[in-house]
Amino acid sequence: MIDVSIIVVSHNDERDLALSVGSAMAQRGVAVETLVVDNLSSDQSRAIVQRMGPRARLLALPANIGFAGAMNRGIAETTGRYVLALNPDCRLEPDFAATLTARLDRSPGVGSASGRIFRAEGESLAATTVLDSAGIYRTITGRHFDRGSSRAADGMFLAEEEIFGTSGAAGFYRREALESAKISTGYFDSDFFLYREDADLAWRLQNLGWKCLYVPKALAYHRRRNLPERRARMSPEVNMHSVKNRFLLRINNQSAAQFVSTLVPTVARDAVVLGACLTVERSSLPAFSWLWRNRKRLWAKRREIAGMVRDRRLTAHS
Repeated sequence: MIDVSIIVVSHNDERDLALSVGSAMAQRGVAVETLVVDNLSSDQSRAIVQRMGPRARLLALPANIGFAGAMNRGIAETTGRYVLALNPDCRLEPDFAATLTARLDRSPGVGSASGRIFRAEGESLAATTVLDSAGIYRTITGRHFDRGSSRAADGMFLAEEEIFGTSGAAGFYRREALESAKISTGYFDSDFFLYREDADLAWRLQNLGWKCLYVPKALAYHRRRNLPERRARMSPEVNMHSVKNRFLLRINNQSAAQFVSTLVPTVARDAVVLGACLTVERSSLPAFSWLWRNRKRLWAKRREIAGMVRDRRLTAHS
């Protein structure tokens, strides 16, 4: 039986695949399968994976369907009891999967877990002493951030604890939890395409009653591309999806009571976002037209998710 399915979604990632996929294949102490789902790369990404031999399976897609869609394809193509969604610019320590598998095997109510991820740099994804993520947290207005991001790691986040969600750089999920959270647009909501899809899944899993655990003994190294302070240098496509997905997060997961209780800070933040799109980031304006065009389908999906949450809670109390 496969313990952990490690899935890497690639799109023109020839620079890093040998290291990220290599670290996946080097996992010890558990039975692992490694799958690379390629989103129509135009570089040598596919050739690099093919040269790595049969232990690194390649699923070559005929189109770029986004990170969320490609990850959904990968989850459907694998069989492990756990799923590790690994970014192509993230390198794992050899016991990363075994550490999280052993910990979650002892806690059936934990649906996901996050390790202690350090910032990586250079072609070798060399480890630094700066934290990249100790899991993610959510603010009262529904924003989400990586705990400890860009801070010196010394003495920080050394204890195991419950958190809101696992970092998408190396997200570790119980397959049973993923199956319980699957909606019409997939395990990861394919409407997100890219960016914030990990926070959406984390919120949905929380609403369904699954816990997320931070396990600092599981170590990884991630060269982060997108940070809030780098927004002006991020691609227009990424920024547009970031704006769109900010609202999708709340449509999918925020209850009416939560919205009312955070109304003032939420609307204030929304006004700032809209103002920025009307002035300095006009390339993100299509996010609002997309949301309007899809409003009926999005509200139907919201009802679908709410029904799942209600049914799970009724089952838990029966």
